[in-house]
Amino acid sequence: MTDLRSDLLIVGAGPAGMAAACEARERGLSVVLADEGHAPGGQIYRDAATSPLRDTSALGKDYAAGRPLIERFRACGAQYLPQTLVWQIANEPYAGGTEAVAMLTRGNSADVAGASVDAGTLAVHARAVLIATGAQERPWPIRGWTLPGVMGVAAAQSAFKSAGLVPCAQTVLVGSGPLLWLFASQLLNAGRRIGAIVDTTPSNVYADALRHVPRALRAADYLLKGWRMMRTVRRAGIAIHRHARDVEVIGDTQARGVRFIDGKGNAHRLDASLVLLHQGVIPSTNLARATGCAHEWDANSACWRPRTDAWGRSNVEHVWIAGDGAGIAGAQAATWAGMLAALDIAARLGALDMSARDRASRAPRAALNRHLTVRPLLDALYTPPHASRLPADDVIVCRCEEVTAGEIRRIAAQGCMGPNQMKAFSRCGMGPCQGRWCGSTVAEVIASVQARKPEDVGYYRIRAPIKPVTIAQLAQALPADAGVARGEFPS
Repeated sequence: MTDLRSDLLIVGAGPAGMAAACEARERGLSVVLADEGHAPGGQIYRDAATSPLRDTSALGKDYAAGRPLIERFRACGAQYLPQTLVWQIANEPYAGGTEAVAMLTRGNSADVAGASVDAGTLAVHARAVLIATGAQERPWPIRGWTLPGVMGVAAAQSAFKSAGLVPCAQTVLVGSGPLLWLFASQLLNAGRRIGAIVDTTPSNVYADALRHVPRALRAADYLLKGWRMMRTVRRAGIAIHRHARDVEVIGDTQARGVRFIDGKGNAHRLDASLVLLHQGVIPSTNLARATGCAHEWDANSACWRPRTDAWGRSNVEHVWIAGDGAGIAGAQAATWAGMLAALDIAARLGALDMSARDRASRAPRAALNRHLTVRPLLDALYTPPHASRLPADDVIVCRCEEVTAGEIRRIAAQGCMGPNQMKAFSRCGMGPCQGRWCGSTVAEVIASVQARKPEDVGYYRIRAPIKPVTIAQLAQALPADAGVARGEFPS
C-alpha cells in the first residue's frame, strides 16, 4: 500500500475543492486532491476543459467560466488523483500529536509528484482535510420512479456535458427548481426539443417568497438569469404545465408517460419515452458523516447539512467542509467558500498569521455573502412541500433493497425510533448507495408517523467504506501482519 504525506488533503475537484487547492498552494501548503471524476471540474464544470461538444455555447457562460479555474488548478502544483474514492478519514496519533489519515482507492495508475502511484489502495497522511464533495439530486420517490426510462435531470445534464448525449424529443421534464429550467434552455440552445415541462412548484409559495425579494436583489444577476431561462422555454413553444401535483410515472416494464393533476384541478397524461425528474439538490453528506462531523436539519431547505462555522470548520479536529456539501449555494459561492476554508487552514497550520488571514478574506467573504442573499428566495420557491416528500405506501423508497414507504410506516408504527433501527428491521439503507437515496425520506416518513421532527428522528449512522470497495482493496489497507495475505481473517 502506498503512503502519501501532505499538509492538506482535499476531497472533490469541484469549484470549492479547486479554489481551495489554488489558495492553499499560494500560501505554501502541500496539497493532495482526490476526486472520483476523471478530470477536474465537479458536476457543474464537468469536462469544461475537455468537452466532446463541438460548440459548448449551448451550456452557457457559467459553464465556460469554469475553464479558467480548471486551468489555474492544473497549474497550481497540487497533487491531483483522479478516479479516486476516499472511503475513510480518521484521526490517528503520531509523534507531534494527531493527524488525519484517509484511505483512498484508485481506479488507475498515475504519476504523482514524480513517483508512480499504482491503482489500488493508498493512504494519505495530512495535517488538515477539506471535504468538498458537493451536492446530489434530492431523492423524489413517486410511483414509477424506478422504471427504466426515468432519470434525474442532473444525471441527464452530466451525460450531455461529458458525452454529448441529448434526450429525444419525447422527453418530459418533471419537478421544480432552477436546474429544471437551466437544462431545458441548454437543450433548446443546442437545437433540441423536449415534449413538455411539468412544473410542480405550488401556487401558494409565491406570496411567502415575495418577502425575500428585496434581499435577493443584491444578487440580481441570479434573478435575471432565471428569467432568461424561462423566456427561452416559453419562446420555443414548449408546453408548460404549472402547479402540478399527484405526479406519477406510468409504464409496466419501462416508462411510457407521466400522469398528474395541474393547478386548475385538471387531470393530464403525457406520453413520454424518457422522464427526467428533479426536486432540487441537497448536500452530499456521507463522507462527512462517516468522519464524525455533526449535522443539523435545515428546515428552510428540508435537508441535512453539516454544522460548520464561517470558515467551514467542522466539529472534528483537522476537518473542514466547503461548497455545496456544506449547504447549497451554487458554484460561484462554492468557489469563495473554498478560498475562505483554505485561508483558515493555512492560518491553523502556521503558514499564515490570523491578521493576514482576516485581511485576505475580506473580498471573498463579501462575494460569498452577496451570492448567499438569493438563497432564502430560492428556498421559499423551490423546497418541495412536506406532503410531496412523503410517498404513498406502495412507492419504493429504498431502491437498493426494494423497501416501500408502507413497510417503513408499518415498522415505525410499531415503535422503531430511527433510521438505524429501521435498517435492522428492513435492510433499508444497507445497499450499495449506503442510504444516499433513501436516508432523508426514511427520516421524514418516521417523523410523520410518530409526530416528531426529522432532527429528532436522526439519520443513518454512516460507516466506512462509504461506497463499495473490493475485499482485495480492504485487505491492502490492513497491516502486513494481519494474516489476510495467508487467507486468514484478523481476530
